[in-house]
Amino acid sequence: MDKYIIEGGVRLFGEAEIQSAKNAVLPLLAAAVLTDGQVKIHKCPRIADALNMVAILGELGCKTRFEGDTLCIDSADAANHEIPAALAKELRSSVFLLGSVISRFSRARIAYPGGCDIGLRPVDLHLNGLRRLGVAVSEDGGYIDCSCARLRGTEVLLDFPSVGATENLILAAAKAEGTTVIRNAAKEPEIADLQNFINRMGGKISGAGTAVITVEGVKKLHGAEYTPVSDRIEAGTFLIACAMCGGSIALKNADPVNIASLLHKLREISCKIHAENDKIYIECSRRLSPKIVETSPYPGFPTDLQAQMTALACICEGATVIVENLFETRFKHVPELIRMGADITVRGRSALVRGVPRLHGADVFASDLRGGAALTLAALSAEGRSSVTDLRFIDRGYSAFEYKLRALGARIRRVRV
Repeated sequence: MDKYIIEGGVRLFGEAEIQSAKNAVLPLLAAAVLTDGQVKIHKCPRIADALNMVAILGELGCKTRFEGDTLCIDSADAANHEIPAALAKELRSSVFLLGSVISRFSRARIAYPGGCDIGLRPVDLHLNGLRRLGVAVSEDGGYIDCSCARLRGTEVLLDFPSVGATENLILAAAKAEGTTVIRNAAKEPEIADLQNFINRMGGKISGAGTAVITVEGVKKLHGAEYTPVSDRIEAGTFLIACAMCGGSIALKNADPVNIASLLHKLREISCKIHAENDKIYIECSRRLSPKIVETSPYPGFPTDLQAQMTALACICEGATVIVENLFETRFKHVPELIRMGADITVRGRSALVRGVPRLHGADVFASDLRGGAALTLAALSAEGRSSVTDLRFIDRGYSAFEYKLRALGARIRRVRV
């Protein structure tokens, strides 16, 4: 187990390059199973979640290798339809493989997926959608078994615009017989990235980014090379870090459109922000004062930035209300922030954060990916020394996090516990 040792109170200056999006890369890796051609994913971040997905591909029989930051995948000899329980339990996004594995092998077996404990994330929407495509689903002993002689296009109306379910249905329908229409689809930019990648492979998908996605099944997909969209959550994390610590930073490979909801909030509370091409510049030199942050599906405020905004609210003027509409237990970082001097009251899915002049250093523990990032930002802005323990959560979504922060002037180092 590793931890960060952080000396807080340092303003941030300089430039950081944003990695490819974790939430884009994982479904792209699942899509590689759909073809026996060569696939190359450029700028693939070596984060724990991506490496776990690569390990799963290896268990399926795919050959993978890194050439610099390019991940090369050869699925020609893939033959196994079972996704190992030990790996599935480490990675929520392993469920994406259901659609592509069923499409490739006409059957799939997977243990219930794991990931961060941030609340109930049932796979019912995934399974009900697959059933509409003709998949027989059974659940027994913690495993999901799926089989289908032939996937057939159909119309699917999602009860909720689930990102994962939308992507799984796209993967299953890409080579199905006929046309599939997904209604009430999620609109996240990572879904458009999956559409663009499969189309690069010879697919016929349209509508990603809207509530209605149409997938015309094709008989065969070929290999392709692709560079995923940049990580809007990593970009948001660095922007909030600057807002908390003060200073002036520039983010390369950052798309302001995909993070517009956060930029609006930061401008609203007096951060100076300028976007130009693929760069975002932010300058913060005063104490801020947000009033309400409420998470919702894209293009609303992302739940994956809620913890970081809660940390920011801790040192703002006045009171801030944080409303978490997507995951019911996504306030596990709050007791750790309170150990650093924060004044927070949680009631159900809402938190009332009363700003304090400054946080103080403390030894805190990460319990999930974004909560761990939030505690790191809190420690960077706090007075004195802090430690953030259990970095395996942070490593799931951030590549070289401490190195990028150090390049901006932060006093942070990783040590083995």
